[in-house]
Amino acid sequence: MDMIFNLLIQIIGIYKWMLIIYILLSWFPNMRDSQVGTILGKLCEPFLEPFRRIIPPIGMMDLSPLAAFLILSFAPQGLRVLQNLIS
Repeated sequence: MDMIFNLLIQIIGIYKWMLIIYILLSWFPNMRDSQVGTILGKLCEPFLEPFRRIIPPIGMMDLSPLAAFLILSFAPQGLRVLQNLIS
């Protein structure tokens, strides 16, 4: 069971890096239209969409990735607590 939780925590870590790269791609013109940007968009946009419905953009700033990143940052701690409850 510990292996499953550790795997999930590693997957969350990888997904956080994917989200960071996807956010950084928005700073460069036409990078989201590249092959890497398209793949990351297909993986990151479904997770970001609920946050965009809750947090509207402020001017040209989209703060929804920040909220999504915070949720992903707290998820491993939640998994560890769940792991301790199950053990």
